[in-house]
Amino acid sequence: MGSKFTRRRFLKALGAGATYLALTNAVGCALPSISPAPRERVWDFRSRPDLSPAAIEVTTTQAHDDTAPGYIFAALKEGTGDYGPMIIDDLGQLVWYGEYASARDFKMQYYRGRPVLTWWEGRVIQGHGIGEYVIFDGSYREIARVRAGNGFRGDLHEFLITPQDTALLTAYVPRRADLSPIGGPEYGQVWDGIAQEVDIETGRVLFEWHSLEHVGIEESYAKQPDNPEHLYDYFHINSIDVDHDDNLIVSSRNTWTVYKLERNSGDVLWRLGGKNSDFEMGQGTQSAFQHDARRHEDGTITIFDNGARPKVHEQSRGIVIELDEKRMRATLRCEYTSPQKLLTTSQGNVQLLPNANVFIGWGSAPFISEYSYDGKLLFDAHFPPDCESYRAFRFPWKGHPTDAPAVAAEPGTEGRVTVYASWNGATEVATWEVLAGPLPGQLESVRSVPRDGFETVMSVRSSDPYVAVQAKNHLGRVLGASAPLKL
Repeated sequence: MGSKFTRRRFLKALGAGATYLALTNAVGCALPSISPAPRERVWDFRSRPDLSPAAIEVTTTQAHDDTAPGYIFAALKEGTGDYGPMIIDDLGQLVWYGEYASARDFKMQYYRGRPVLTWWEGRVIQGHGIGEYVIFDGSYREIARVRAGNGFRGDLHEFLITPQDTALLTAYVPRRADLSPIGGPEYGQVWDGIAQEVDIETGRVLFEWHSLEHVGIEESYAKQPDNPEHLYDYFHINSIDVDHDDNLIVSSRNTWTVYKLERNSGDVLWRLGGKNSDFEMGQGTQSAFQHDARRHEDGTITIFDNGARPKVHEQSRGIVIELDEKRMRATLRCEYTSPQKLLTTSQGNVQLLPNANVFIGWGSAPFISEYSYDGKLLFDAHFPPDCESYRAFRFPWKGHPTDAPAVAAEPGTEGRVTVYASWNGATEVATWEVLAGPLPGQLESVRSVPRDGFETVMSVRSSDPYVAVQAKNHLGRVLGASAPLKL
């Protein structure tokens, strides 16, 4: 082949400053990744030219035993490349990409006892969603579609499946309200934040809560809009969770408050933070414009504290708050900040992982981080600067696509053929086997190569006109095969 052309030399030749993992390795023959160079940090696969999401750069990673098991889940909604939900491994390699441009809140949940993929899709108007919720099975097939009830349209901020196979979701509706207590018109227009529980199978509404019926306008820290066509978003509901006593935990961005709601009556049982907190707020416990309040088995609450728009804190953070509900005191147990000192103006989440690590999606800042519980940064990665993912998560996942593996091939010199193999969403492929032959029905194995990222590049020696690939698991069982490809 002449001189050895490594990935590093190839990237250097491209003038790439950061090693975006948007290229695939060649195996066995020291070939470069011959896939076309990334267009402005965008994946570009020879076997799947229809997939062009933004690539991710992993800048910090510890030993595999330190980070929690599982893949990274994100859904880019703007910026470089195509938009949609994606699953990524710890090396930044794409595992699955779905071409659903409006997807938000992409994650793994359980429905009917089985792991599923879920997200919201629809339109966004003035920061609120108008759409519905999608459930996919392990073969990436839609098995359910959930809609808000009582004539409302599902908002993007929350879709949480409960163990009873009901869905907790958010919605917004315009209402008239008296804004004179805060210097506004007596008949002002506001957004009413709605929390709703819906039976997934039947669509029946089991619970519905309206912020205007329980939370006064004067609790808000939000500035009234200058544009008279914009409604006052005084509350801005952005997460719902289930407490250990089956009541609900709701986060309001614009009142800087986490509310505990009685699940039957909707009465506010307590307020954490804000202007009317029922807890004595210890140092560092008050959030501002926060997102994603989650209650945990030990009684703590995690919150993504944006602290911005307008700026309140110097940087955004993930926080763990310990609640003493007898003395009604809140104490800061842990705080997680980014080495980049990010100030995230919107979105974001904190996920407490099964091994006690803490995973953070930085929302409007295109970063994803994982920390040990005591605050050591274990994993840090980022998308191109103009990209955003509403939330980001880490989950275990096994995917079994129903379509066939994809293959592309290019004849070379001296009887060599470069073969490109991929299978979008397949998580159990250990090796790729290249087959070649004179006819589509007369193919024989010419080489077996370990899987190497989303697209594996293989060099084989063959003069036959047809090639195909087979995907095998670690036991050597064939999981799927491509159609024969004529060179």
